[in-house]
Amino acid sequence: MKELLMIMMSVILVDNFVLSKFLGICPFLGVSKKLDSAVGMGAAVTFVMVIATAVTWPIQIYILDKNGITYLQTVVFILVIASLVQLLEMILKKYMPPLYRSLGVYLPLITTNCAVLGVTILNIDEKYTFVQSIFSSLGAGIGFLLALILFAGLRGKLENNDSVPESFKGIPITLVTASILSLAFMGFSGMVDGIFA
Repeated sequence: MKELLMIMMSVILVDNFVLSKFLGICPFLGVSKKLDSAVGMGAAVTFVMVIATAVTWPIQIYILDKNGITYLQTVVFILVIASLVQLLEMILKKYMPPLYRSLGVYLPLITTNCAVLGVTILNIDEKYTFVQSIFSSLGAGIGFLLALILFAGLRGKLENNDSVPESFKGIPITLVTASILSLAFMGFSGMVDGIFA
């Protein structure tokens, strides 16, 4: 259990997919204008990451590896992720229309979100077991959600702040803030190993 918690905490804080690996930047910048949209997107991405890992790990181990067709990994994983996102889109449209409308064009972008594809491939590359892969994906999703919530809060403060110079308003201050948030997460690099040592 200690190992699973270490994997999860590491992916949430140290190896955060958005702030350390720079995967999933498009929805990170696009959906973080409002807190409710950020939470909805983070939850949707977390769901897709966990379910995609639960489906792609057995496909990799029992079909692709056994038959010597590992070169199809990326294509197969993208098809699985696209199917899961389509399913999620139908569920949100039927049961949560306000969230579906607020996510707008960014919901189909989960299909091409490299963080989702990245977590499925990195779990295989790290040679994680099925349970370790699920915990890694859950941690990656929670890390994505955490980054979106923090960034949405910072952007909300910046939008209502008159002290931002005119030349920095909009995209420039957004990118500067994202880079400072990324630097702040680098401070966790030795912490996880120290906690679980």
